[in-house]
Amino acid sequence: MGKFIRDIIITVVAALAIFLILQTTVGSFKVHGMSMMPGIQHGDYIMVNKATYFFHDPDRGDVIVFHSPRSPGSDLIKRIIGLPGDTVEVKNGKVFVNGTPLMEPYIMEQPKYEYPLQRVSEDNYFVLGDNRNNSADSHTGWFLPRENIIGKAWFSYWPPVDWMVIKHYPVLSQQ
Repeated sequence: MGKFIRDIIITVVAALAIFLILQTTVGSFKVHGMSMMPGIQHGDYIMVNKATYFFHDPDRGDVIVFHSPRSPGSDLIKRIIGLPGDTVEVKNGKVFVNGTPLMEPYIMEQPKYEYPLQRVSEDNYFVLGDNRNNSADSHTGWFLPRENIIGKAWFSYWPPVDWMVIKHYPVLSQQ
């Protein structure tokens, strides 16, 4: 009888450990809105790697899921454009980081708005949706605090016809 109870306890502890590891390292997220089109669609379900930023800081071009700094209880998905200390500006349909225009093959269309030259504050990020003209993002007047970042978008798994690994393009300067 003692062996039976020990086996049950070991099984429960192992299952609990696996559950806690998975909860800490991966998550699921449903995309609401069209801000990341054309690559990520409204209604897509994606997996998020919550562990990646335990080992390194977020980088330009990463597609991330985060807690909205403007709407508590709401999670968003956007692309990191500016890192802490960078300057960011949007003018003439181009995004400039540290004075250099970006080459952005992933966007739906060029931005039709202007954003004045701003320096990204310490421990904050500047994020934009790939659907530049239909995204409530940093160009509307906020930076993303580091502690709000949940993780890096990994892959889309639903609907099955749209399965894909999410592309994290490096944000490159215009040639």
